Parts: sequence; C-alpha cells; structure tokens
Amino acid sequence: MNKQRLLFFSTISLFVFLTSCEPDGATTTPYDFKTPVGFVPPNIPSSNPMTVEGVSLGRKLFYDPMLSENDVQSCSSCHNQDFAFTDHGNAISTGVTGDLGTRSSMALFNLAWENAFFWDGRAGTLENQIFEPVTNPVEMNTTWHDVEIKLNSDADYKELFKQAFNIDYIDSVHVSKAIAQFLRSIVSGNSRFDKFVRQEISLTPSEMNGLAIYTSEQGDCFHCHPVDNGLMTDNTFKNNGLNDDASMTDLGRMNATGSASDRGKFKVPSLRNIELTAPYMHDGRFATLEEAVDHYDMGGVPSSTVDPLMKHTSGSPEPGLNLTLQQKADLIAFLKTFTDQDFKNNPAYSQP
Repeated sequence: MNKQRLLFFSTISLFVFLTSCEPDGATTTPYDFKTPVGFVPPNIPSSNPMTVEGVSLGRKLFYDPMLSENDVQSCSSCHNQDFAFTDHGNAISTGVTGDLGTRSSMALFNLAWENAFFWDGRAGTLENQIFEPVTNPVEMNTTWHDVEIKLNSDADYKELFKQAFNIDYIDSVHVSKAIAQFLRSIVSGNSRFDKFVRQEISLTPSEMNGLAIYTSEQGDCFHCHPVDNGLMTDNTFKNNGLNDDASMTDLGRMNATGSASDRGKFKVPSLRNIELTAPYMHDGRFATLEEAVDHYDMGGVPSSTVDPLMKHTSGSPEPGLNLTLQQKADLIAFLKTFTDQDFKNNPAYSQP
C-alpha cells in the first residue's frame, strides 16, 4: 500500500512538473520546428516557445481584420503570401484611414533567425514589433484596449487563447506572442538554389555565371548577402548609397539609436524570394530587379556614412562595377534561383 501511494504521488508530481513547463501553464503540443539544411540555429525565445496551438492561433490573428480600427485591414493586407508576404507591388502601404506609410512593407519569412525588426531595427524582438502596427495611425489605427474588448467578446477566440496559453482574459501580450509564433513558423529554405546546394539539381550556365559574379568582388553581393548561412543577409544595418547627405530625409537606423554614425543606414534584407518582393529598397524606389542591379552597378552616391563596401560610388577612382548587359542578366538569373515556390504555396501559411 505504501509503495502504491508513493507511486501515485510520484506520478502526480511528475505531471505537475511537466505541465508547469508549458507556456503559461497550458497543456500544449510542442511545434516541430525544422531548420533547413545549411541554416544557422534559429533565435526562438524561451519566453515564447512555439506550440501547435500557439502557431494556429497566431495564423488566425494574422489574417483577421478585427485587429484594425474599422475591421477591414489585417496584417495580411500588407503582407501577401503570393509576394513573399510583402505588399504586392506597392512601394508604400496604405492604412485603414487611406494615409500612406513612410517605408516599404518588409517581407515576412525566416524571422526566427532575426534579432532586430523594422527597417531601422527599433524593435529588439518580434513580439515587440507586433505591438506597433495595431496602434500606428497610418496602419491599423486602433488601440490595444479596443482590440482586447473585441477579442474577449468572441467565444471562439476565448477558447483558442485558453488552449494556447491557459488564460481567461485575452491581452495584447498574448496576442503578440501568438502572432510571433506563427511568423516564426514561416520558413523559406527550399528554393532552386537550396536544391543546387544539396546537389539535387544543376543550375543553368547563365545562373552559374551569375553565381560567380555574386560571390566575387566583381558583383560584391556576398559581403552583405552571404549564401553560406542560408539566410542571404548578414542581419546588419548599412547605408547602401541611395542618398547623399543633402537629400537624406529618412535617417533610418539613426532614428532608433540616436547615433550620427547610423545616419541613412537600413536593415540589410534577405535576398531570398527577391523575385517576388518588388519594389525594392526601404522606400520602394526601384520597381524592378534590373533597376536595383543598375544602382549597384553604377556604385550609388557617396555620403558621410555610406558603407565601405560601396567602394565604387560616384567620384571614386573606379566608379561603378561596370557589369556588361549579359553579366547583369546572368546575375538576375541567379537571383531568381532564390525563389522558393514551396514557401510561396505552402497552405500552412495561407488564410485559414
């Protein structure tokens, strides 16, 4: 009898220990996060572990216009899966009031490997980033108080938040956590280039020429957009010669840090799915890949904080890269090997 009682209480203690490890005390199913071959380890915070229930809830919230002032605009309104979760060709997005924002909508994939968010990196976590669009007057233009009222009035959401986080009152913190879990689940790692790296396919002669240009000083793409980490970005902030000091109206990273050395620096975006994410740059100034390549080929313009890697800016001893038309075409052909059709068409990322 004593042994049976001991076994019973030991089992109860083990159950309590295991359930206490679940997020917010909820009994949830761990999400099977798969890191693609060649990728560095992801940054998934212990304060918001990914669960099946959390990711599913975040997906529903991402596509729900209830998070906006007038219930007409969702996160997906400016982040369309068909365009690698960018704003389908718009240089600048339009909010619920009809007002335009100030920067181009960023692509949403492989966010589990990032450690700063927005073009200027002002949000240090994905969870913190999610708070802003809801209250931004030129985006969703509402308050978290109003969002909480709407969500807590919805019986389905009450049950889903209970399942994911074991909470009875839905608050902004857990809305942010759920959306962050969904966004981290969006992974792109199966492009033609990935298959080439895995020796599953061969690239065309034009694409191979583009690879040689990309990974050499001739094109000089690889310093900021390395391919050996799987991400096609070094996750830093750089001034890539878009404006001189006199015409620099958006100070970029300097707005977040206050440091003059960050003047005109913006986040280096991933070149994955670059074929899908036009227009390009933080202000969407280049409508096509051809225009973007031409910018680097011409060298950009000098300024007090232009990155040293932009060593061929106008006025330098050897301005521009001087690529031929064929070399530009080959480079663009190679860039298009980064397009991931599986990611683009993955039903797990689409509207539920």
